[in-house]
Amino acid sequence: MALGRSEYLTLPRHTLVVCASLVENPMNLGMLCRTAEAFRLEALVLSDLKLASDRLFRQGAVATHQWQPLRECPGEHLPQWLTEQQHQGYTPIALDLGPQATPLTHLRFPERTVLVLGRELTGLPPAVAAACDRAVLIPQYGLVQSLNVQTAAALAIYTYICQWGMAPAP
Repeated sequence: MALGRSEYLTLPRHTLVVCASLVENPMNLGMLCRTAEAFRLEALVLSDLKLASDRLFRQGAVATHQWQPLRECPGEHLPQWLTEQQHQGYTPIALDLGPQATPLTHLRFPERTVLVLGRELTGLPPAVAAACDRAVLIPQYGLVQSLNVQTAAALAIYTYICQWGMAPAP
């Protein structure tokens, strides 16, 4: 029996929040929304909810913005917002390339996690990195040691889902 949209909205979500407040490209944000919705994540955090109205965001989201919960936190408020999330029992984990980062294959995600994504090209500002409890990196073997932010986030999200179990398909 297929679920209707109203029943779909009441299904449980994984307690992973993806914080994309620093991501600026609307297409990347839309694709992040699509990924977050595909895995029924608790929320996708944008710097401004108006971004979900952008044509490129909607093109990348392919209508998933209608079902994926979105939250707002401007980038300049991110360190304080992350502290608030810690007080609510979430563990902020930065997706970062820094030498202190744990390889994704060695990290056990806490069930209540905020995955913090950096800016395209420049990564995480020091104040945001300092507000995270730890950092995770995706080991890479090519000459270019970076992935598109949406691709990197999707790999981390999938690892979290594998660790905490897939929710039953509707």
